[in-house]
Amino acid sequence: MSTLTILGLGPGEASLLTRAAWDVLQGTSVLYLRTALHPTVAALPKHIELRPFDALYESAQEFEAVYARIAAELVERAVHGEAVVYAVPGHPLVAEATTRRLLALARERQVPTRIVPGLSFVDAVCARLELDPLEHGLQLLDALELVVRAAFDAHGSAPAESVRAQPADHAIHDPSGAWSEVQGRGPYIPALVPFPLTPTRPALICQLYNRRIASHVKLSLLERYPADHPITLVRAAGVASRERVWSVPLYQLDHQRGLDHLTCAYVPPLAPLADLRGPEGVTYVVVRLLGPGGCPWDREQTHQSLRANLLEEAHEVLEALDAEDPDALAEELGDLLLQVLMHSEMARQAGEFDLGTVYERIASKLIRRHPHVFGDVDVAGSAEVLRNWEAIKHAERAAKGQTPPGLLEGIPKSLPALATAQELTRKAARATFDWPDVQGLWDKLHEELAELRAAIGEPGETARARQIADEMGDLLFTVANLARWLQVDAESALRMANARFRRRFERLDLLARAQGRALPALSTAEKIALWEQVKAQQD
Repeated sequence: MSTLTILGLGPGEASLLTRAAWDVLQGTSVLYLRTALHPTVAALPKHIELRPFDALYESAQEFEAVYARIAAELVERAVHGEAVVYAVPGHPLVAEATTRRLLALARERQVPTRIVPGLSFVDAVCARLELDPLEHGLQLLDALELVVRAAFDAHGSAPAESVRAQPADHAIHDPSGAWSEVQGRGPYIPALVPFPLTPTRPALICQLYNRRIASHVKLSLLERYPADHPITLVRAAGVASRERVWSVPLYQLDHQRGLDHLTCAYVPPLAPLADLRGPEGVTYVVVRLLGPGGCPWDREQTHQSLRANLLEEAHEVLEALDAEDPDALAEELGDLLLQVLMHSEMARQAGEFDLGTVYERIASKLIRRHPHVFGDVDVAGSAEVLRNWEAIKHAERAAKGQTPPGLLEGIPKSLPALATAQELTRKAARATFDWPDVQGLWDKLHEELAELRAAIGEPGETARARQIADEMGDLLFTVANLARWLQVDAESALRMANARFRRRFERLDLLARAQGRALPALSTAEKIALWEQVKAQQD
């Protein structure tokens, strides 16, 4: 077994090779190169036999496969006694994916390694753009880190396969797929999470190999940056004869000619108030509103004074859902999120908890209660998921020293009455307190209607009013239970019925006015005729 040496060729000028690198090269007979497409290669000592891996880039489907093959071949040669010297552009430890692969595999196979530093392309780019990388925390990443992968493996990492295009009319209900596939809403488009950049800090993205990679980078950056955000491209930094610097708006990044592995992109930082597409931006806004010199109204609020706002925003989200209006839903969810952020910042200033605590509580709870996703538990379907969920909740309470919950616990007291009724019947059904089939509920519904009719017919004003209210409550409770059996959300169904009646009644009023008459002045027959006319119109 021999030592595997990884050597940096610097940014491109032979004069920028380090003395240590030159000394190693003088004593090397065979040099493996990640790529021969580097300006320094032409100036290497003539006695060296060059063995580049460029052919792998042409035959492999994607870059990760190239890196894996390079690492496997070089480590295997070292294991069998060859003194391997492998050269890469720049510095071996700066934005060089093959080095990471090599070092990991060498440790696994117990192959000794040596790093011979080279001048990094970062040095050349910073000199060319007059950047101090430490002044504002320059971020450095490979362009491939912004290429969205097709899916996530069991450990949350993206596999090697690239995203494959699927037809736009794809509507297969795939029970093992993502939400969009389960619901038949189209092919799954993966999200780049966690987002590898902090937009309020500058970034240097290296190795924009070609326009295809630049397109992936552009689409990923558009998730957080405005389309016209200025990008500075630097090609062949440190190579005086080939160096080129130019600026383009982000949306034109993949329209540039001459992009290659020597091209990098400098992304200037966003101002905090311009970071509108990420959680940091809106959090900054809320902190400013509740901070010194912030908004007088916001600073006067308390947890209790915002209760009504929270309830109102939640109902407006439901209204947007009922209307099936995605644009309105996005806006109303933002308003609801604002309430979470306001309460969290108030709690932070009071020393109670902060937004990080909120994130931690929900993230850890979701991970803990989904062992079939984040652990090694197998489930047969959603019913088993729910059973596991309840079992985990009980175990959590026991770990806290709390008594087991009652069978009907966990229903918020502020929940609307109809929703409460349906949730009560759902929890009772989980405890096997339920009708054997839906026919029993139909019979119960008719029974409650008969009892209501009977209560209305009883004499005695006070007694009748109380009895009628009781029987009406029983009837509504039975309706809510029937809705559960029919897999209908009773609260949503009634809310939609209310909205439908509102629309129809307003049209009814307009029709009456169009005839020059007030609605109360119409006869019953005329009102019925207009109502049927309104119902015939599309809602």
